[in-house]
Amino acid sequence: MQIRVGQGFDVHRWVAGRPLCLGGVQIPHEQGLLGHSDADVLLHAIMDALLGGAGLGDIGHHFPDTDPRYRGIDSRELLAMVHESLRVRQWAVGNLDATVICQRPKLAPHMSAMVQEIARILQISPEQVNIKATTTEGLGFTGRNEGVAAQAVVLLVKV
Repeated sequence: MQIRVGQGFDVHRWVAGRPLCLGGVQIPHEQGLLGHSDADVLLHAIMDALLGGAGLGDIGHHFPDTDPRYRGIDSRELLAMVHESLRVRQWAVGNLDATVICQRPKLAPHMSAMVQEIARILQISPEQVNIKATTTEGLGFTGRNEGVAAQAVVLLVKV
């Protein structure tokens, strides 16, 4: 059996006037994240992990912020495109583990919805998806509430 591991990391700063999208779920909050797309930092980290594991570069290569086609795009659409790229190359997700790093908002009430949405897009069981959240105890840019970071690790299996 051929397996590969991929890891991804992404960061976006807070900005007023945008909705907050994390893990494909809109979360009530007074600010959103700044980015060319909807700035879903969690899905971006997951996409980078998937692309990296398959040896396909990163999301900046596939969906550059200089391309107007991706301005404001829903990151769930981008994740579906990444999934299709892996599927045609016969890679399947064995499991996915990701962490969102932010001081606020509290994400625990939204974790189940994130897991369900990510599993739906990747066409895997929710048991194959694990999403966590942590703060940095007031330290660093996330602790100062300047932005949100996310990291992800995936195991890919050749089918």
